[in-house]
Amino acid sequence: MPRTGRRTAPTAAPYVFVAPAVVLFLLVFALPIGYTVHTSLFRTEVRGLGLGRGSRSEVFAGLDNYVRALTDPELGAGALRVLGYGALLVPAMLGLALVFALLLDEERVRARGFSRIAIFLPYAIPGVIATLLWGFLYLPATSPLNQLLRELSLPGVDFLSPTGIYFALANIAVWGGVGYNMVVLHTALRSIPRELYEAARIDGCSPWQVALRVKIPLLAPALVLTGLFSVIATLQVFAEPTTLAPLTNSLSRTWSPLMKVYQDAFARGDTHSAAATSAVIAAVMFLISFGLLRVTRRFGGLR
Repeated sequence: MPRTGRRTAPTAAPYVFVAPAVVLFLLVFALPIGYTVHTSLFRTEVRGLGLGRGSRSEVFAGLDNYVRALTDPELGAGALRVLGYGALLVPAMLGLALVFALLLDEERVRARGFSRIAIFLPYAIPGVIATLLWGFLYLPATSPLNQLLRELSLPGVDFLSPTGIYFALANIAVWGGVGYNMVVLHTALRSIPRELYEAARIDGCSPWQVALRVKIPLLAPALVLTGLFSVIATLQVFAEPTTLAPLTNSLSRTWSPLMKVYQDAFARGDTHSAAATSAVIAAVMFLISFGLLRVTRRFGGLR
């Protein structure tokens, strides 16, 4: 049968609504990336003493900056330090967030609203302020724990030693990040139908078994999301070690990859090498994020 309905002509309304988002995407995302890649393909050539007009010029360098970034031992050492830091941070932060979310989901828990705000509140404190607060607690001269140990004639604890600095930094991030991840997981728990819990209890499951066999499996998508965001935030660590560096010799100015980018760009004035290193870091983070999503979808049954 021939169609009798009329076909409506396309209007410009959808494009008008989408245009602001497209413009913002181009201005704050695509344009900076394009400029960074363009900058990374050049280098500064200095003639003579580098004084006067025309003594410095930008020349095309091809992939030389990328080769130097990939073969820089300091960048590789910084990446290994961040991986060690992340191995301490991510499991502890997500584990505590999951425990708090499960506890707040129990109907028998009292003062649920106050507890939720108290756990989330450290996330509202800027990372620099939190690092300064914890930094004074870490210093041997001002640490309450070391003062208590001295009163007991016991040896003090050096939180800012080359080994202890990993735990010190991870503690700051855990203190500030547990609340955010807890809210995400708790919100996901509240969206699960209560009938599933009632059915599990009728079948004889204890609260512990309900959490292990019902709640945590249904939280898998939220756990993957928070885990992915936590890994990305870990790879981007910058504020905490930069703020804590003046208090200890255990933190160099290039302790993390982003700190090295900052030093190259603003301390050494080599924006071209910094741009290449930034592009390498962004590519690595994209590959890690993409790989984690593929693995969790394949082995975790996520869609």
